[in-house]
Amino acid sequence: MSVAELLSRTDRTLFSFEILPPLRGRNMDQLYATIDRLMKFDPAFIEVTTHRSDFAWREVEPGRFQRVEERLRPGTAAVAYAIKQRYGVPVVPHLICSGNSQQETEYELIDFVFLGMYDLLVLRGDKSKQDSSFVPKEGGLNFASELCAQVNDFNAGKLLYGDTHDMLQDHRFTYGVAGYPEKHVEAMNIGHDIEILKRKVDLGARYVVTQMFFDNNKYFDYVERCRAAGIDVPIVPGLKPLGTLNQLTALPRTFHIDFPDELAAMLSKCSSNEDVKKVGIEWGIRQCRELRAAGVPSLHFYTMNASNSIEAIMQNI
Repeated sequence: MSVAELLSRTDRTLFSFEILPPLRGRNMDQLYATIDRLMKFDPAFIEVTTHRSDFAWREVEPGRFQRVEERLRPGTAAVAYAIKQRYGVPVVPHLICSGNSQQETEYELIDFVFLGMYDLLVLRGDKSKQDSSFVPKEGGLNFASELCAQVNDFNAGKLLYGDTHDMLQDHRFTYGVAGYPEKHVEAMNIGHDIEILKRKVDLGARYVVTQMFFDNNKYFDYVERCRAAGIDVPIVPGLKPLGTLNQLTALPRTFHIDFPDELAAMLSKCSSNEDVKKVGIEWGIRQCRELRAAGVPSLHFYTMNASNSIEAIMQNI
């Protein structure tokens, strides 16, 4: 059963989470420790992020530097497959436009077929650190909707340049996409953002996973707006427990989100990371209880530096 089918057919709120592949040069031990800690909550699926390559200047000899392309977290396909084999849980690797040509994307899809992994989350991905706005790689795609179309073509047996394939046989890729309860930073307004989401759903996206938010009312309003626009697929809330003082300014700046007034008042009294972590757990429990009571498809957590807090939240709900 695909993740899309799990989300559509469930009669209870599931649990799921997203992990990052290890940094280049690190092994899987810390990642496995995180997953081990959360497996007792019976995750319905685990997402694995992917990160674009970017450029850096490396000193190749004293006084001489070379511009090289590097990826800080390589190996999404391998990490996803390793998790699937070790834990026997559905795994959803991210597929992104950012930093990839269409041909590189095609190779990724072929790898996923060979690995027997047919669940994807299709995203545009982040801009390069060197660019002020998103610029696709030469031969790449501008928008997640275009990437959805490429996956659809692959499902139909079409490769680039007019070639065909017969690799899928009885399988097809199913995919989800991202949603933004407080709108994507580049969207003109929330209505425009939902129009873009509707386009991706019309192309075949079977579910939506949202950007993190801390105000449940914004999620509920977003779902209502999506339903009014004709988007009827499951909309999974993305959650991130707060844990450091730095996040109080970094998260709103980076992800263009707001803290609700009550949470902001609680955070304003924090003087240490430990204070923030306690507030983050308390707020997370409140958020999750309300979301669960509303019957959301899954409580989906972003785990980076937050697995202990996620464990505490889940133990209390």
